[in-house]
Amino acid sequence: MAVTWTIAQLDRNSSDDGVIVAHYRCNDTEVVGTGDNAVSHYGSSYGTCSFTPDSSADGYTAYAEITEVQAVQWCKDKMGAEHVTAIEASIAAQIADSKAPAVSTGVPW
Repeated sequence: MAVTWTIAQLDRNSSDDGVIVAHYRCNDTEVVGTGDNAVSHYGSSYGTCSFTPDSSADGYTAYAEITEVQAVQWCKDKMGAEHVTAIEASIAAQIADSKAPAVSTGVPW
């Protein structure tokens, strides 16, 4: 299992193309079993990170030059390692709960 981070959307200032919000998604899947007995268990998270762009700053990246890898790293840097770890732990917990739910549903007949 490895959490995959992606950027769903970037919001930017129209005047200078500076990114002001990055919308991220984190997903992971674990498949248990094989063939017709395979069951996929999912975990996910969605969030945003806000930025205050400064086009005169060293290292400023023009909108057209931003890569998804770079935008994901901006989000992770903004959140900090502890928060990134917490998000990934939450996704792992979702998968664990899917594999062994604490609550069962159904009817006895």
